[in-house]
Amino acid sequence: MGWVTMSERELNRVEVLAQVDDARLSVDNAANMLDLTRRQVFRLLKRYRQDGASAIRHKSRGRAPNNQIHSAKRDYALTVIKEHYPDFGPTLAAEMLAEHHGLKVSRETVRKWMVEDGIWLSRKQRRQFHQPRLRRECFGELIQIDGSDHRWFEDRAPPCTLLVFIDDATSTLMELRFVKTESTFSYFEALESYLHKHGRPVAFYSDKHTVFRVSKEDAKGGARITQFGRALSELNIEILCANSSQAKGRVERANRTLQDRLVKELRIAGISD
Repeated sequence: MGWVTMSERELNRVEVLAQVDDARLSVDNAANMLDLTRRQVFRLLKRYRQDGASAIRHKSRGRAPNNQIHSAKRDYALTVIKEHYPDFGPTLAAEMLAEHHGLKVSRETVRKWMVEDGIWLSRKQRRQFHQPRLRRECFGELIQIDGSDHRWFEDRAPPCTLLVFIDDATSTLMELRFVKTESTFSYFEALESYLHKHGRPVAFYSDKHTVFRVSKEDAKGGARITQFGRALSELNIEILCANSSQAKGRVERANRTLQDRLVKELRIAGISD
């Protein structure tokens, strides 16, 4: 007859049905033990008496699931990813497959395929980052700001800077602005745009860039405050300077995500300035 693979649940059913068949257990007690109705117990008992213990196995055991994706579809998706999106993450790759190739696959399925094919590292295989500090409770209370120097348009244009304003409580991108360099006037323009759209926050959280903090120990006058800091003071907005990049990890992670996703979206859209 050979071996028959059964789950622990199925083995338990076989044991109880055998006791019912030998009149050592009543149908009512069997129904309570198996959490089934009397009718279900009689149905299982009939199958057990006709075909033996193997008849209690689930009918779908050993069969391919109804929602299984055909291997040809998987191979085609991976081919497209390797050819057009080799440096894309699973989430963005899944979006591109649906948007540009009519291939709708969940991002988790794409992630699984990419990990199995060796073109993406799982979370466990990637390095662990610094434990982030607790978020502020209210949306718009604290805004992290930073400038990200990068080849945003790749070889289609010179490098530039993207000013990023992100909400600390929700990690929502609040303001993005391309500028030539990270300067006081570029931050003034971004600040004006932010205030018109969202109003005044309680505080901004930044690094120790000279736009936000006087770095010279022997600076004279002005109470050691920058022009940007003076403007925030007039608006009754506090400026907080982080001591490390990990302390403002949310905006740093947003920069990495934008350097990955936004660059590729700009490339696909053909935007060069």
